[in-house]
Amino acid sequence: MSACKSLSFIVKNRSLWAHVRRNVTTWTPVGAAFNAKPHRRLDLFEKNGLFGVPELSCPAGFQVATRIALKNTELLVEKACSCPPGVDTVQTFDQLSDGLCKVADLADFVKIAHPDPAFREAAEKTCIEIGTVVEKLNTNVDLCKSLKNLLDNPDIVAQLDPDTRRVAELFLFDFEISGIHLDDHLRKEAVALHVKLLDLNNEFLVGSHMPNRIARAAIPEHLHLYFENEGSFIQVGGLHADSPDDLVREIAYRIYLYPNADMMDCLEELLKCRYKLAKLVGYESYGHRALKGTMLTHNLFFFVCFFFACFPFLSHRTATDFKMMRYMKKKLSPRNSVRFKMVLSFIPIFCAMFFVRYNIEPSLYSPYLSLGTCMEGLNNLFSQLYGVSLMSEYPSAGEVWSEDVRKLAVVHETEGLLGYIYCDFFHRPGKPHQDCHFTIRGGRWCQETGQYQLPVVVLMLSLPHPTKSAPTLLTPGMMENLFHEMGHAMHSMLGRTRYQHVTGTRCPTDFAEVPSILMEYFATDYRVISHFARHYETGQIFYAALDQIYHGKPQNRSTTEILKEMQQKFYGLPYMPNTAWQLRFSHLISYGAKYYSYLMSRAVASMVWKQCFIQDPLNRDMGERYRREMLAHGGAKEPMLMVEGMLQRQPTIEDFVDALVSELNPNFETFIMDSES
Repeated sequence: MSACKSLSFIVKNRSLWAHVRRNVTTWTPVGAAFNAKPHRRLDLFEKNGLFGVPELSCPAGFQVATRIALKNTELLVEKACSCPPGVDTVQTFDQLSDGLCKVADLADFVKIAHPDPAFREAAEKTCIEIGTVVEKLNTNVDLCKSLKNLLDNPDIVAQLDPDTRRVAELFLFDFEISGIHLDDHLRKEAVALHVKLLDLNNEFLVGSHMPNRIARAAIPEHLHLYFENEGSFIQVGGLHADSPDDLVREIAYRIYLYPNADMMDCLEELLKCRYKLAKLVGYESYGHRALKGTMLTHNLFFFVCFFFACFPFLSHRTATDFKMMRYMKKKLSPRNSVRFKMVLSFIPIFCAMFFVRYNIEPSLYSPYLSLGTCMEGLNNLFSQLYGVSLMSEYPSAGEVWSEDVRKLAVVHETEGLLGYIYCDFFHRPGKPHQDCHFTIRGGRWCQETGQYQLPVVVLMLSLPHPTKSAPTLLTPGMMENLFHEMGHAMHSMLGRTRYQHVTGTRCPTDFAEVPSILMEYFATDYRVISHFARHYETGQIFYAALDQIYHGKPQNRSTTEILKEMQQKFYGLPYMPNTAWQLRFSHLISYGAKYYSYLMSRAVASMVWKQCFIQDPLNRDMGERYRREMLAHGGAKEPMLMVEGMLQRQPTIEDFVDALVSELNPNFETFIMDSES
């Protein structure tokens, strides 16, 4: 049974569901936590700091936390440079990394998510200060020499366990791509470029999430309620792709993507600096530098074959997509079919395609897609696959940055507490319209305490708030994103690595997306969640191609001209004048030259799903194998070895291509024919 048919099944049998609802009137604690508005609580005692960090009860605490971290850094650098080569060297490096990451990663999140500008500003200063120190450490000759003394001694290396050896090699790799081999003058130039990139990355990341505004009088009055008001202006902070109103989507698209000259200059300078840095440290381009350390590190030919083998299918696919969407547009809005050419926000068209095929009204299925229901479904899935439960906890005063943030403890049936997930799920003014996962603290075994440092992560979505009369109801796209991001979270929770440098999602980018994309397969299976219909995003290949060209050799043309060409070639849709989508492509910062990772990860996830879970998605033995072979190691094991361990075979280039093409080539003609009947 397909996801669409399962959705149809629920609607057709809603009387049965109504009977169940009447007889089961209580939510589990995790469902209730997400389906109800939070209650305000008076705290008469001393406030805690953000995430329970005592120093962070006020913005000035970031300076205190930074000072403590940098003081410890000095001591650990001295220890790493003076201790005899061995396991202690690697453990000291990991302690050094952990101490800096615990402050920098937390600040990285706070600078974009905290509603208080003072906290955001303080966090941004911390990011820059610690980032500058990290870049200097990556070109510290004495520090690198202590690591080389270890790895150049075969007798000592032979005594290292596999995880310790890999972590040592990864630390050395960081030195090498930072230019440790250069002379003093060029090393200083490399550090200066890294520091400049920190500023540019931050400027672009913040700017890519900033709303645009337009005079209220320029928008029809009856549409004002869809956007945020700012005096005599309307703020547009996203594409409103889920809106069923054509005009709302068109207004959002035109205004939100309107070019910003300062952002355009920032992006151009950022790409120039990345290219200059890559050339300085010995790479042909930034894209070549970024490929090092990924699943494809040792096989560039594999990458080229994989990436371009899919292209023959694209011309047919984009033409078919365009034909299908134009048809659906005319069918649903015959009077507004011309506007379709100008609007790239097609999610409602895909959703409508399913509803037309099965004659389903959104009002009939939406009550079954409450956020609490989805969280209960995830809880049940994790319980059956891994023996893990999500337990709702009430955060202490000052622990969270907004009163609607929920805190989950992740608890294993025999291992106990595995870590914490903070769920920042609801929209608020100034919050980025982006769904993402943040590592706040990585897991590691602490020699100094004899205990495991529990991982802490944040999942950030932008969902509507529950009301007094109804919980938050999700669209199919919202639900897919929830499952995707929870895949990242469980990767962090289920890992039990010895070193935090390779904990959870701290692994090659093209492997990090596998657990999250695999969760999308669970979300589409009627045996897991029988009320979900999804669409595949054609745009991923367009994003990946654009990312590769931006980070290749300089093109001597603007980023907009490149965008226009790539959009026509890979999206099959015309560019809309006076828009600059690339200025909203925040993945250029965290996924620079690595956006292909989504395609690579989707191919791996497809193989894992079809070989291991499609027969029984709730199979505990397979869930345990998945945790043991893929989730437990983080980045401590070569990604391809983890894939081979899960599949129990070595996949070929043809396997990867076939897996991806099967995802890219659904039969949309069937939907058109069915909708006519």
